[in-house]
Amino acid sequence: MASVKPTSSIQDYQKFVQEVYGLSNSRYFSLQDMLTNIERFVTRAMKGIRKGDKEKIKLNMMIAMSWFISMMNQLHIDIEEEVWKRFPYKCSYCAHCPCACKAKKIQTRQKATIDNKKRPKTMAQFQEMFNEIYPATTRTLDHAGVHLAEEMGEIAEAILVYRGSHLNESFKDVVLECADFVSCSMGVCNSLGINLAKEIAKEFPDNCHVCHKAPCECTFTDIVQFKS
Repeated sequence: MASVKPTSSIQDYQKFVQEVYGLSNSRYFSLQDMLTNIERFVTRAMKGIRKGDKEKIKLNMMIAMSWFISMMNQLHIDIEEEVWKRFPYKCSYCAHCPCACKAKKIQTRQKATIDNKKRPKTMAQFQEMFNEIYPATTRTLDHAGVHLAEEMGEIAEAILVYRGSHLNESFKDVVLECADFVSCSMGVCNSLGINLAKEIAKEFPDNCHVCHKAPCECTFTDIVQFKS
C-alpha cells in the first residue's frame, strides 16, 4: 500500500505520486494537460480564499500539489533538490533569512551560499523553513494567494517558451519557476495555518484518494470531472 506520512520528505511524496498516478498520467495527460490541471485546482483554491472557505482552500491546494508533482515526474525534475538549491534557508533574491528585500531595498539578485547541514529532511521542515524566510505574520492570506497566482502564470509562461524552443536554457527557467511555485504554495499553507504534509497524509493514507488503488484505476472521465 502506498501512502504519504506526516514525516515524508518531498522526494518521498514524489515517489508516491509516481507509484500511484504515474501510469494514468503517462496514458492520459500531456505536459499541457498537467499544467491545465494545476491551474484548475489553484484557481479553485483562490476561490476558497475569496470566500473565506478554509476547507476548500486546503483540499484544492493538496490536489494542485499532486498535479504539480505529477508534472515534476513527467519532466524528471527532482523538485526537492531544486527547491533547496533555490532556497538554501534564504530568500532566493536577497539571500537573507528572514527576507530583507523590502527593508534593504535589494535591487539585484544576491548569490546565496549553501550550507547543507541546514537542509530540511521532511516536507514539514521545508514548510517551516519557508515560514522563517517569509514569515506568515508579515502578509495576509490574500497576499499569499495573489503571489501564488502570479507564480502560476510565470510557470505557464516558462513552459510555453520551453515547448516552443526546446532549449536547455528555457528548461532551466521552468525548473526555477517550479521551485518558486513550491515556495508560494507553502506560503499559502503557512498563512492558512495548516501543515501541508499532515493534510496530504490525511488525504492519501491509502493509495489514490478516490479509488484507493495503486496504480490508480480512475478513468479519464473520473479524473477530469472530479469536483472539489
